[in-house]
Amino acid sequence: MNYSVVVVDDHFLLSQAIGGLVQGFNNFKVSYLCKNGQELLDKFENPLNIPDLVLMDIKMPILNGIETTEQLRKKYPNVKVLALSIEEDEYTILKMLRAGAKGYLMKDTKKDILEEALLQVIENGHYYTNTVSQILMESLEKETDTELKEKEIEFIKLACTEMNYKQISEVMFCSYKTVEGYRDSLYKKLGIKNRIGLVLFAIHHNMFTP
Repeated sequence: MNYSVVVVDDHFLLSQAIGGLVQGFNNFKVSYLCKNGQELLDKFENPLNIPDLVLMDIKMPILNGIETTEQLRKKYPNVKVLALSIEEDEYTILKMLRAGAKGYLMKDTKKDILEEALLQVIENGHYYTNTVSQILMESLEKETDTELKEKEIEFIKLACTEMNYKQISEVMFCSYKTVEGYRDSLYKKLGIKNRIGLVLFAIHHNMFTP
């Protein structure tokens, strides 16, 4: 079976190159290319243009990848989004995952990893092993028997939102230092290094659904 893929990137030559790679993979075909999110949504008005998966850039004019992914999650929940970007900062990755992306790859990703990511997103619904956080993701793929306290679970769920740690402390009716304590304890307990890890842990263990 061939799964349909759309590449959304404002750099036309790059989107052509990515599309050419994907077209060469077994089980995948590129339906069309778009230069921004609005062009993609316009295409979706025709049901025949709705693909199985979208390879989504993040920084684009008119409608960026994060905003587009949020709209796809609400209007076309069956369409899976795999982010493909040069952005590697924690804030951007978190925003994209919260928006509903099923995986995050850097644009310098090797061809075989891109193909594996596409397959994993189609077959398993997500792909989180990538060059941005490979070590982190490997630790999350291992099942954990760690028993989490009720407050730690509450903190993890809140960490998946847009709130900063000061706002989380207010919602949890505790001090900022206490929230920092939850954070540091969980980093150590779960073997992760940053807030991205908490979000991915929550997704992996069904505590949070993008």
